[in-house]
Order: sequence, then C-alpha cells, then structure tokens
Amino acid sequence: MLTLYNAAHSTCSQKVRICLAEKGLEFEDIRLDIGKAKQHLKPDYLKINPNGVVPTLVDDGQVVTDSSVICEYLEERYKQVRLSPDDLIARGRMRAWMRFIEEVPTAAVRVPSFNMGFLPRYEGMDRSTFEGVESDVRPIRKHFYRRMGPKGFQKADVLASLEQMAHTCRRMEAALADGPWLLGEQYSLADIIVAPLIDRMADLGMAEIWTETCPGVTDWYARMQARPAFQATFYPGSRMSEFLTLTPAIKEA
Repeated sequence: MLTLYNAAHSTCSQKVRICLAEKGLEFEDIRLDIGKAKQHLKPDYLKINPNGVVPTLVDDGQVVTDSSVICEYLEERYKQVRLSPDDLIARGRMRAWMRFIEEVPTAAVRVPSFNMGFLPRYEGMDRSTFEGVESDVRPIRKHFYRRMGPKGFQKADVLASLEQMAHTCRRMEAALADGPWLLGEQYSLADIIVAPLIDRMADLGMAEIWTETCPGVTDWYARMQARPAFQATFYPGSRMSEFLTLTPAIKEA
C-alpha cells in the first residue's frame, strides 16, 4: 500500500500526484493542513519526515522524502509505465533538467506565492513573534521565512524570482523546439516536476512570463493540462486562487 502525505496546493505534492497518476498507482491520500494547523510540523509527522515539509511517501512501511526523489523512486520501483528514457545520455539530460528545476524555479515560485497569497496569515505580527511561532519552528525553511518576515519579501526578491522564472521559460522554449516535451518525443519526469510551477505562475496571473515570448511553452502547458494525470492532480481546491484572496506581489510603495 502506498501512502502519500501531501497538501492539495503544494507544488511539490502536485509533482508526486502527477507521477502517481501517470503510473496508474492507487494510494492512500492523506492531506495535511500546512496553513493554520501546521500539521506538517507536528511531532507525529516529524517522526517520518524530520524536514517538516510535504510530501512524504510511505511504501509498504518504507519512507521516501523529497518530491523529486519520490518521483525517481516511483519510476524505479513501478516500471509498468516508463517516465524516463532508456538511453543513458537522454536520462542524464532528464536528470540535469530535474536538478535545474529544483535549483531555480522551485525556489523562485515560492516568493510570489507567499507575497500574494500567504502573507495575510502573519498580519499584525511583530518580528519577534513571527520568528517564535512561524520561522524558527521550521527545520529547513527557517531562513526562508526569516528573509520574508511578517511583512513579506522585498521588491528586489520578487523581481529576482520573476527573472528566474523567465529564464526557466526561455530554457524550456529552446528545448521544446526539438519536440513536444522537454526531451523531445519522450514525456518524462522533467515535464512532470516543472508542470506545477508553471501552473502556479498561471494561477498567480503571471502567465505573460511565457505567453508573450515563449509560444512553445504555451503549447506545452496546454498539452500538460490535457493529460488525465494532470487533471486528476489539480482537483478543486488545489490552486491558491480557489481559497485565497491574491494580492500584488510587490508590497513596497
């Protein structure tokens, strides 16, 4: 039995849900409240994932953490549907994409997400209270939260994140010239793990990052949205705009 501890709107959780759906794998879907209830920081959850983040996969009692690692684990463990190339060079290209996606857009998308949707949770908090109840209770995200603070990320942080997303789209555009997917004809884990990040930017109203200059990304996103696994992953309530009032990304006057 597969069990996935995840959150509906978490982009990292969405990566794994797409992968599970593409492989046709059934799983126990344990949805955590990572907002007000902070269920991902409770002692019981920290026992299985000391990082205090989602998702976590449990497969027959064995724990696997980190969304991209989980996707690679599922690819190796359940081979009935292949989501990576057999050719070693092509597989290396896929993994290079995966590392880039983790390094650049995965981190970048968090900045506008927090400034536009999650910041009201901290309204009225002073710095000391914020650090005591929000940032410093997080095993690996402490300094991300400290950098944000109760008043949000600064303009320079937001602009830097948007530039990183634009850079990501330009790299995708160049790769998509050779086929419908990032590896050409091969649909792969690279497409899966970047898809929730592109969807998040669209949900935040920032699709112009690619629609104006990267038509290949626009077409790729439409192909992703048409896949049954994508549609199963983005069920009602899995996008920020469905349950939060979005505000401007840049808070400075």
